[in-house]
Amino acid sequence: MAKLNMVQALNLALRQEMERDERVVVLGEDVGRDGGVFRVTDGLIDRFGEARVIDTPLAESGILGTAIGMALGGLRPVAEMQFCGFSYLMFPQLEGHASRYRSRTHGRYTVPLVVRVPYGGGVRALEHHSEAPETFYARIPGVKVVVPSGPRNARALLVSAIRDPDPVVFLEPKRSYRAFREEVPEEEETLPIGRAQVAAEGTDLTVVSWGAMMRPALQAVEAVRQRRGASLEVLDLLTLAPLDVGTLVASFRKTGRGVVVHEGPRTLGPAAEIIARVNDEALSFLEAPIRRVTGWDVVTPYFQREEAYLPSAERIERAIEETLDDQ
Repeated sequence: MAKLNMVQALNLALRQEMERDERVVVLGEDVGRDGGVFRVTDGLIDRFGEARVIDTPLAESGILGTAIGMALGGLRPVAEMQFCGFSYLMFPQLEGHASRYRSRTHGRYTVPLVVRVPYGGGVRALEHHSEAPETFYARIPGVKVVVPSGPRNARALLVSAIRDPDPVVFLEPKRSYRAFREEVPEEEETLPIGRAQVAAEGTDLTVVSWGAMMRPALQAVEAVRQRRGASLEVLDLLTLAPLDVGTLVASFRKTGRGVVVHEGPRTLGPAAEIIARVNDEALSFLEAPIRRVTGWDVVTPYFQREEAYLPSAERIERAIEETLDDQ
């Protein structure tokens, strides 16, 4: 089984789905001849031609508007927004059209498209290149939001997203693109959208995260385990919309304590909704308030201060320790 980084795994998913289904097309800024700014679409134009791998003008709203028309016309478009900060320009098309066709037509039409968005910080990028905008997209009814954390689940989830009948915003953590490799099978593999994974089982406390924050979360969990022998459960959400409330509630009912980690700003971030859902269905099982470890309520800073903005393993360790010690 080959060991791939996330870029290679995503490229594998795109190539195999384009081979399997001639309706799958790729479009976006520089996705063709340049292979994408992160090279996720590298080589696809040579294999499938300019009719299926389309270099577009620098117009995010136009890219998504075109993809919506393609999807309604019977294709399976995969549109790339080159950086997360640029994706805001597609918002009117996503919220006003892609998300609404199923309800607008009483289920007669759906919009089977994927919007790939390289997102998040940690790569010393410029302004508008390092945001973590999952909150904006996860609250749109009719849109699914997927955030892989590693090469293998990225490949499997992208395949599932391409085959899904509804619009999927597929947030790819840039910090994880080439950070590590995993074994990825050549044969077809999918994962269900809307299902979290238990990355580690435990009974004393639950740590919840997704995307690039899974690595510092797991580092923090291992450090606390080594130091005090705590039994810590780790959930990798993988999908933020629809949220896997069942797995969340089951874990918190078992452990009674928890920490939620995300890199976006704290106020109205996904952690707030996760904690509210747990409080709704598992409050009587909780032995301590659930803590949040998040980015700060500021614009994602330039690279000299970026590491101070992003949740670190040390910050997560401290939150775990404090939550374990709560009486």
